[in-house]
Amino acid sequence: MALNPVNQEIEIGLTQDDKQQQQQSSLSLAETKGLLVNTEHVVSTNSQSDSQAAASYQTAPLIARSSPKSPAYIPADMMAAYRKRHNLQQQNEDASCRSSLAATADEASEPPSKFLKADSPGEADQQSAALDFSLQNANRILPLNEEENDAVNNNDVADDCPIDNIPDELLITIFTYLVEGDLGRCGAVSKRFNRISNDIGLWKRLYITIFEYTTPLYHSLVSPCKYELREPHRWRNCLNPWKESYLLLRHGVHVRPGQSEIYSQPGRSISHFECIETALKFVEARPNLPKLIFLHTGRHTPETPIIIGGTSIQIIGASSGTELNIMNSVIIENQRDTVVSFVNGSLGSYLGYCTTVFNPDKATTSQLHVNHYALQIIDETDVVIDHVIIHSNSFVGAALCVKKAGANPKIRHCIVSDCENVGIFISDNALGRFEDCEIARNNLAGVWVKNQANPFFRRCHIHHGRDVGIFTFENGHGFFEKCDIHSNRISGIEVKNHANPTVIRCDIHNGQTGGIYVHEKGRGQFMENRIYSNEFAGIWITSQSEPTIRKNEIFNGQQGGVYIFGEGRGLIEQNNIYGNALAGIQIRTSSDPIVRLNKIHDGLHGGIYVHEKGKGLIEENEIYGNTLAGIWVTTGSSPILRKNRIHSGKQVGVYFYDNGHGLLEENDIFNHLYSGVQIRTGSNPKITRNKIWGGQKWWCACI
Repeated sequence: MALNPVNQEIEIGLTQDDKQQQQQSSLSLAETKGLLVNTEHVVSTNSQSDSQAAASYQTAPLIARSSPKSPAYIPADMMAAYRKRHNLQQQNEDASCRSSLAATADEASEPPSKFLKADSPGEADQQSAALDFSLQNANRILPLNEEENDAVNNNDVADDCPIDNIPDELLITIFTYLVEGDLGRCGAVSKRFNRISNDIGLWKRLYITIFEYTTPLYHSLVSPCKYELREPHRWRNCLNPWKESYLLLRHGVHVRPGQSEIYSQPGRSISHFECIETALKFVEARPNLPKLIFLHTGRHTPETPIIIGGTSIQIIGASSGTELNIMNSVIIENQRDTVVSFVNGSLGSYLGYCTTVFNPDKATTSQLHVNHYALQIIDETDVVIDHVIIHSNSFVGAALCVKKAGANPKIRHCIVSDCENVGIFISDNALGRFEDCEIARNNLAGVWVKNQANPFFRRCHIHHGRDVGIFTFENGHGFFEKCDIHSNRISGIEVKNHANPTVIRCDIHNGQTGGIYVHEKGRGQFMENRIYSNEFAGIWITSQSEPTIRKNEIFNGQQGGVYIFGEGRGLIEQNNIYGNALAGIQIRTSSDPIVRLNKIHDGLHGGIYVHEKGKGLIEENEIYGNTLAGIWVTTGSSPILRKNRIHSGKQVGVYFYDNGHGLLEENDIFNHLYSGVQIRTGSNPKITRNKIWGGQKWWCACI
């Protein structure tokens, strides 16, 4: 029987007689696996003398000191050096396990020998119980006499295992040739092996080989569709984030053409496929494991559309570098049909860290691709789309289509850009949550919303479109919050045909035509936005449209602040309108809005300009510091001006001319460079209960 290294060292000091005696009394490891230490017998039945027994027990291995015929005789001081081992955690099915190694005999202070089992890293429950029982009864062992103790102490017995002398660096080098399952098994041998097998460098090398990620990918077990590249220092309560990430992702299958040798190494149980279609069939056929597919670096061109429905499948790109680099490195492309479709029943599905491209042949008829998209989400599904570049070269279809009732995707950190048509098309009662997306440089609108669709957009960056940024029409709705909408060729937001969006706390600026354009009976609520530096009006309202404009900051427009014409209506309330090149608010052509509780000041023109039979209820506003008149009323217009504070203007407070009419009631008009009120050329307003004072020339001038 081959002895372990400890026994080999001990064997050097034995005499030939002792060797023969040891061979006669030794048991094999297999024979001693179930052996319990018997402490009931305190006297050996062997016919050896006391001195021979002492020498035998001092020099022979522990496993050789007992037999079915000869109960164990273990000195009390030796047994006291041992303590109970706890049961080890069971191995996972892939041979990897978390390290929970119990204390072993090699932790004891100056042990006389080591007990190493050849076929298992720790003892079974029964053996642990037996050892615990023997420790409790250690005082019942009869000690050796003084002569025997001297003989024991004089023996030169080596108690160190040769492997203990191997430096950590060499062990780490050896462990680099192991796969993850082997490292898990080595971690259960001893505390030293456990420490070395959990080396961060070892697991980082293994992790990058398998997944390609240079930053460990965090997967939330609470939110199954959450994947995040998380730097190692951001992993809480985790000593080895590379190993932890491997354990979270180990059940995934890999699509990595030409790299099968990586995943087929002995001891590694990871599934590998050459194409997406085969991987999809494989994960759909295993019901009890996560349906997770890693799509590795390269351009993947499936022969048929990828249609996911009836099950929760998660596809995630795998490459090195930053999030954006991974997105650009893993590409799914189709030239004939929709690239990826999530249909009814794909609840809980996920697509992330990749690019989807619909790239039809330019020679084919465009109408063939009207309903073909880079990504399509229809019917009952709540799929998560995260860190995906969505692009279409089709002239007739959108890049991303979300339609039909029940479609409610969560789309985060995506880029929809440089498309030949619309970027995102949401229709037919569809919902959807879009967060932190970039929508840019598309030939038509960045976002289309129609037919009762009601998506939610938050913190999206919508810019440099060759049309409008957001277009809601034909009863489309939508909620847009904290978005940055700028530099679009027409307007940042266009609303028409009974559409009714809600836009809150957005920045709408640098539009090449205007900021917000509401027309053809459009509606909408626009609140707490910053609307500035647009080439024309900040907000246009026309053709019987009736939006609510409340608590916005509208400033530095290259024309007016709010422009209402063509029978436009609406509520303009509690806004701060200043620094615009033309009037802060302009009302014309039979328009009839309500203008209430606004601050209109420091404009380069007048405050409010009502002309061409304009109307409106203008009340409780503060109008001051404008270059021209605070309020102009002209050309047959007849607004109601009530309870306003109109002051500190650089010309006239209220100016009626060219058949201007209306009611001027209960206003405070003061401190103007010219008159407080000026009436001329056929104008006939009604002026009652006003306070007009502090004008540097006249309080009221009728010319």
